[in-house]
Amino acid sequence: MRAFPPMPFLLNIIVHWTFTFVWFHPSIAIAQSLPREDVIEVPAISDGFCVSNVFQSGMVLQRDKPVRLWGWGSPGQKVQAEFGDVTGSTVVNGDGAWRVELPAMPLSREGRSLKILSAGEQLVLNDVLVGDVWVLGGQSNMEFELAKVENGSLEIISANYPLIRVLTIPYAQGPEKQLSFPRLHQWSDWSRRHFRKGDWNACTPEIAKEFSAIGFVFARRIHQASQVPIGVIDASRGGTTVETWTPLDLLQRIDGEATKQKIMEFEQAAAEWDAEADLAARVKQHASRLERLLQEGKEVSEADKQPPSDLRPGPIGNHNYPGHCYAGMIAPLEGLSVKGAIFHQGYNNAFDGTLGVRMYREVFPGMIRSWRLAFGDPEMPFGILSLCTDGYPQTLEDYSEKMFNTGIEIREAQYQTFLDLLQSGDEKIGFASTFDFRRRWYHPQLKLPAGERIARWALATEYGFEGQVEWKPPMLVEMKPLDGVIELTFDREVADPMDGEIRGFAIAGETRQFHPADAQYAERGKNDRGQIQYDRKRLILSSSMVRNPIHYRYAWGRNPLANLQATGNKDLPFATQRSDDWVMEEVPLGVLGETVELPISRGDRSKVIQALREQDRSRRLQSARKQIESHESSATNQ
Repeated sequence: MRAFPPMPFLLNIIVHWTFTFVWFHPSIAIAQSLPREDVIEVPAISDGFCVSNVFQSGMVLQRDKPVRLWGWGSPGQKVQAEFGDVTGSTVVNGDGAWRVELPAMPLSREGRSLKILSAGEQLVLNDVLVGDVWVLGGQSNMEFELAKVENGSLEIISANYPLIRVLTIPYAQGPEKQLSFPRLHQWSDWSRRHFRKGDWNACTPEIAKEFSAIGFVFARRIHQASQVPIGVIDASRGGTTVETWTPLDLLQRIDGEATKQKIMEFEQAAAEWDAEADLAARVKQHASRLERLLQEGKEVSEADKQPPSDLRPGPIGNHNYPGHCYAGMIAPLEGLSVKGAIFHQGYNNAFDGTLGVRMYREVFPGMIRSWRLAFGDPEMPFGILSLCTDGYPQTLEDYSEKMFNTGIEIREAQYQTFLDLLQSGDEKIGFASTFDFRRRWYHPQLKLPAGERIARWALATEYGFEGQVEWKPPMLVEMKPLDGVIELTFDREVADPMDGEIRGFAIAGETRQFHPADAQYAERGKNDRGQIQYDRKRLILSSSMVRNPIHYRYAWGRNPLANLQATGNKDLPFATQRSDDWVMEEVPLGVLGETVELPISRGDRSKVIQALREQDRSRRLQSARKQIESHESSATNQ
């Protein structure tokens, strides 16, 4: 027998976003034909013959790939699917599940009917297009709605794109893989309101305002340039980690100490959880609080007098338990033919210091591979949007202090993952930095430029615009420590887009004391008139604070002071990166002694930050002395 979700509760029960869902029983065939304003709640899996909720009226099927359809019914029943002149058939297996594959089809801007028939029953999905389907993944900065971003209102009022169709997957989680998802109004604690999720809809101003801002502008740009119907599936969830988006069985096979440690900690916490003891403690706490309120003469309602009686799931109920969001939000899509995916995440992995960064580097490549396998394409295009900014901007006054931040190393891990895959021959991996879209809030509201930037990758590599649109960031070709300086060679010309001073590089010697570097173009000779010519592909880094530099870092701040881009107004920043492999907690060298045990304590963290502040102070003092000396020298000469 096939597995059904829990029995449905009464209509209109609020679904709390941090835990699970409720399901309802209206006919799936009728519900899928209703317009948005009349949609009623549809369960993840309906009784009787049904199709997965990913297949609905108004959706987009992936062109030029076999189309896999699936659903549930009575074992032994024949199932036939018809779409235009294309057909396919199968038989419901003993578990009550069926799967039909239709041959690859060319693009179609004409909405047509997809019919699925079995034992006299017929499901009809109307207005189905054939184009490209993209999946959005990550956490809140990917999920962030168009209505909340800068210039979002302008996009909203002009968001009339009948050939763009969007779908937002409801929050769900493991440990068991979910077979489908419900269509419902889901409560958001963050926004204090309900959002309609689980429905395919044509892009209109009313629909676009609640959709992912990055996803909307990504789809808009691709559609405007290519005129291909675009489907966008938002499977992101705020406050999530890279390990929750990765299948648990894959995580358990990763041969990395940091990942093994993380998995062990979660599994141990889950094993040690005592739901009965937790309930007893909460009952005792409730009784103590109730007694105090009554003694104080406070009015207490009958509902508030009732002690808690629920058994909480403990660690296994955490949506960031390894593999949970994959099981809840990606697994229901497994087997769907799509064009590609884009991913924007990292904030919640920036709390565990160097051990967390090591785990990210171990897990992220596997996460990408698992998504490609989930959608049946080991070469599926996958675009990485690096971690965005957070906090006050880095300045020359606090430069070294603000280099101590795990989020920077998460950002570097994302770029290094891209670089490793690219250099291994992966032609379908993409990358775009977002650190230059600076805002102090950890939800920087400059989302439209981020969507535009990753859309350039997709347009150049997947839609034939490579000769007209550039996407790849400037890349380092060579780094050479020379006599008192470091020379960097790039694969193309680079500059500050304002034609001013190049900022963002820091250099250090054996003591690991990084200071901001002066960056000048290397000289390549003189012209016929004796004028010096500069090589804009080579930079010379130096600092009066660092006599013998051996390593560099770039954009090494959570909200970094950095401005290097490819020349020619291409808006392609040099990515966050470094030449050293020094552990964050051991920079500068010797602050915590010869041996540093990770993770460090709060007190040790304060010691490192204080040492970095002292570096900034010494640099400011040197700069002040030079200014005084220069002023005195100028006065003497006068």
